[in-house]
Amino acid sequence: MLQNNIRGVLAKHPTIPVVTFQHTDEVVPKMEALMARGIFCIEITLRTPAAYDCIALAKKLYGDRCAIGMGTVVKVEQIEKAIELGIDFMVSPGLNNNLAPHFEKSNIAFIPGVATPSEIIEGIQLGWDTFKFFPANLFGGLAALKAYGQVFPNIKFCPTGGITEQTYPEYLEQPNIISVGGSWM
Repeated sequence: MLQNNIRGVLAKHPTIPVVTFQHTDEVVPKMEALMARGIFCIEITLRTPAAYDCIALAKKLYGDRCAIGMGTVVKVEQIEKAIELGIDFMVSPGLNNNLAPHFEKSNIAFIPGVATPSEIIEGIQLGWDTFKFFPANLFGGLAALKAYGQVFPNIKFCPTGGITEQTYPEYLEQPNIISVGGSWM
């Protein structure tokens, strides 16, 4: 399965909150609030020292009811930690040929970030068909994704960056958008 079945994960979750935890005390209230709103998927970023502990706690307490993902993956060591934690998916802000084999061997669903046609083509050359479009607001947003839909009809995107509660429904209407990520949730 392409990218360890990332489309299977994304198709179940049209909106994916991107959350940065500062401390493990934030995990339970945030997870409970998201699940109360019918959101059963979360991308926890690796932007703070507490990130791994927060991911481990979220996986332990909610992993049977919620897809727990790890975001901002930019190093092999982070992929190895994702395997150790048993997370459900990984998100990278960019596409990197050195990380590619490690993502594939991990058996964890993954989605790399792209912004340009060249990056999309690079991903296609790796055999991939699903990408994070990031940062969407800085690289043409909905207009760019509509154009990419014409040029790359078999590619699906999960745009993040600058998408809001007001704009996400319009994104999801596009046939080449499988889900959206954001912090508004």
